[in-house]
Amino acid sequence: MSVRTSMGDTLQRTLTIAHTVAFPTTERERERRRIAVMCLPFLVLAVFAGFVPLATMARMSLSAERLSNEGWSLEAWKTLTTDSTYWWIGFNTLWFAAAATLVSVAVGVAIAHALEKYSLPFENAIVAVVSFPIALPGIVVAFMVIVLLGRQGLITQAIAVFSGESAVSLATATTIGGLFLGYVYSLIPRATMVLRGTYAEVNTDAEEAARSLGASPLETFVRVTLPEIRPGIVAACILTYRSALAIFGTVLILQGGLVVVTLRIDRELSIGFNSQMAGAIGLVYVAFLIAFTFVGLRFVRTDAVEI
Repeated sequence: MSVRTSMGDTLQRTLTIAHTVAFPTTERERERRRIAVMCLPFLVLAVFAGFVPLATMARMSLSAERLSNEGWSLEAWKTLTTDSTYWWIGFNTLWFAAAATLVSVAVGVAIAHALEKYSLPFENAIVAVVSFPIALPGIVVAFMVIVLLGRQGLITQAIAVFSGESAVSLATATTIGGLFLGYVYSLIPRATMVLRGTYAEVNTDAEEAARSLGASPLETFVRVTLPEIRPGIVAACILTYRSALAIFGTVLILQGGLVVVTLRIDRELSIGFNSQMAGAIGLVYVAFLIAFTFVGLRFVRTDAVEI
């Protein structure tokens, strides 16, 4: 009885809210309606581009058939949890994305610091060059790495000429090093753009006070600037890490002997069309991204409060 009463109360409150949104009588209710109208396009997009695909993936992962969602089976989830291959793929994805994120954010801090603290010549050109990779698809980034470090790459050929070694043995485009370079090249502008916004809110008076007291530029950065931009660094790490986990085009072309989650999903579908495994991997992947985002945002809010 109590459960029915609770469900009835919830339904009644929902209907009341819907009525006040549709037919507002006070300014507060009209404000709620404006918010609801503005959120409606995002809700529609979330339903058809998020919830529906996720529900389909969940059904695929539990299907007994590969070519159609028929029957029920936990075989894909059993394989995912017991086969060490998938655990290693997950581990490789996490550590490689983390390494690329750390390097990208560190370089982003240096670039943002230089752009915001110094008057650089051709600053607009530098900003354009730094932000340019954002517009490039992953496949194009991979091709650029091959042009530089492939067997016929510019850098590879130049090193071969001076060292006398074979360009074939010197080529690194399709190694882990080449793949890492492709990741970092794509991620640096994302970290830099976030950090530039953070630098705009830095208290320059505190920096000037530290310098007037005899602190060196490095000491000023470590003791004054760095604590102030810490929320921005955390935010840049969240955005960059999420982007690194989602890279597909670059790793599809370069691979580098490293199988990550996005590449594995492609292989599950292209080799034998194992939709059950692809769906299970995709669900775990999305769940991890959502959990990571919420945890990361908590750190951002905590750092902002402390500062």
